[in-house]
Amino acid sequence: MKKCVILSMDDCSDYEVYDDLLIEPLNQAGWSCETISWRAKNTNWNDYQLVMVRSPWDYQLDCDAFVKVLQEIDDSSAHLDNPLTIMKWNINKHYLRELAAKGIEIVPTLWCDDIAATDIPTFFSSHNSIDDNSQEIVIKPCISAGAFDTYRLTLAQAVKKQSELLTTFKQREFMVQPFVAAIISEGEFSLFYFDDDFSHAILKTPQNNDYRVQEEFGSLIVKVEPEVSLKQHAEKVLSVIDTSLLYARLDFVRTATGFALMEAELIEPSLYFNFDKDSPQRFVNAVERRMRRLEL
Repeated sequence: MKKCVILSMDDCSDYEVYDDLLIEPLNQAGWSCETISWRAKNTNWNDYQLVMVRSPWDYQLDCDAFVKVLQEIDDSSAHLDNPLTIMKWNINKHYLRELAAKGIEIVPTLWCDDIAATDIPTFFSSHNSIDDNSQEIVIKPCISAGAFDTYRLTLAQAVKKQSELLTTFKQREFMVQPFVAAIISEGEFSLFYFDDDFSHAILKTPQNNDYRVQEEFGSLIVKVEPEVSLKQHAEKVLSVIDTSLLYARLDFVRTATGFALMEAELIEPSLYFNFDKDSPQRFVNAVERRMRRLEL
């Protein structure tokens, strides 16, 4: 029997994880599957034919160590998916700047390498700011996951939290964006692609008095059929990335000028298999196609 790994983390008890829905279709396709933490010691990756990066949702706490593990897997005889090169590229949100330079619409972003107290007001009002009329902004690290160290702030709140912001972002790459109101009024769309084929889509709307769309924060999530223009935006992103992927989750928000890409999640996105009963089988079919191509 072929052996594969679902790469995860030590403790997922605080998260909603749906990778177990892959086990039965993987077994039926001839795969014996183990879930292993990326922090596990002395794992012989040569014992496996495939390692799928799925739920290592604490990697941002030690990014260098995480990449080192991915490199060890890639150096073994196991096939690593998604590919290491694309995960290294995707780990820093500067990838959004590269996509924007190639014609992908993103939320206007100010990219910063460090922070000083005098910078904070300019995020709202400076001539060089991302949006002179912004009433609220979002500040987050360029390497982050799951809304980790993410702030939604008015100017008054930013001034009040000045000390905390200086501590959080001192000598750290971060990004500043205007808060997009549609996140609250409509939500964030996520489109899922397996081996570059569309699988399903969901709409995530935060609960009252929140802006975070992750289900761990109580957001409302529904399956949706993406409108034509949204799907076209997603497929344009994939064409610009131009790399064969086992999985991609593309997150969008509606703006006054159309859809804007929030994230291209290519490392460890939740794939929300629970919202489409056929999606685990589609995923396993994608695995099978990709492994067969490796044999050619």
